Amino acid sequence: KGLISMAPRIVALVPMRHHSVRVEGKNYRMFGGKPLFHHIVHALSQCPQIDETAIDTDSGTIAEDVERAFPDVRLIERPAHLCADTVPMHEILLHDVQQVEADLYLQTHSTNPLLRADTIGEALDAFLGETVAYDSLFGVTRLQVRLWDQLALPVNHNPNILLRTQDLPPVYMENSNLYVFSREILEKRRNRIGERPMMFEIDTLEAWDIDDESGFRIGELIYQSRLSPDAG
Repeated sequence: KGLISMAPRIVALVPMRHHSVRVEGKNYRMFGGKPLFHHIVHALSQCPQIDETAIDTDSGTIAEDVERAFPDVRLIERPAHLCADTVPMHEILLHDVQQVEADLYLQTHSTNPLLRADTIGEALDAFLGETVAYDSLFGVTRLQVRLWDQLALPVNHNPNILLRTQDLPPVYMENSNLYVFSREILEKRRNRIGERPMMFEIDTLEAWDIDDESGFRIGELIYQSRLSPDAG
C-alpha cells in the first residue's frame, strides 16, 4: 500500500502565537496594507491541491480576524502548555494533526508572506509525483558562497583552488517556508522531515522569512517591489 491515496486529502497548517519575541504582534502586524498572516493564508487558498487550511493559535485577535476574513479556515485553539516560545514546533504539530485528519499536511508560517501560490502548488505536484522515492518535502534556498565553520575550516570549497562562487558546488539552507509530511512521519520521528526527504528549491527573495524588525522592513520593500510596474 502506498503512502497516500490517488486523491490525497491535504491540509495546510499555519501555527501562530499571539506574542512574538523579536517583533511584537508580528503575525497580525500590518504588512503591505493587511495583517501579515493574510498573505500566506490567501496564497494557500489559491492552491487547488489543498483541501483545507487550519490555523493553530492562542490569539483572540487572530481568531476574530480569521472568522471575519477567512470563514472557511479552521481554527485550532492552542493549549496553554504549548504556548511558550520554547516549545518545539513538532510538539505543536503533533497536537494539530490530532485535531484535523489528512493524508498529507503542508506546514508553513505567517512569516513567509512572499511565498506564492504557484510555488506551493509546484512543490506539492513535485512531491505527489515522487511519493515512492520520497516520504516528505522541505523548502530550501540554494547557497553558492564560501562557507567556513567555527574553526575556520572550509565547508564547501578548497581555499587553494579559488573557484568563482557561481562555480562552487551548491549547498542548501532549510528556509522554513514549507514542509510536506504525513502524520505517520511526524509521530514516528517527532520531526517534519522523514528518512527520504525531497528538497524543494525556492528563490531567495520569495523565501524571505521575517524574524526580526529589520527582516520585517526588508520584506516590505521586497513586497512593494513586486507591485512596481517595472517588476518582472
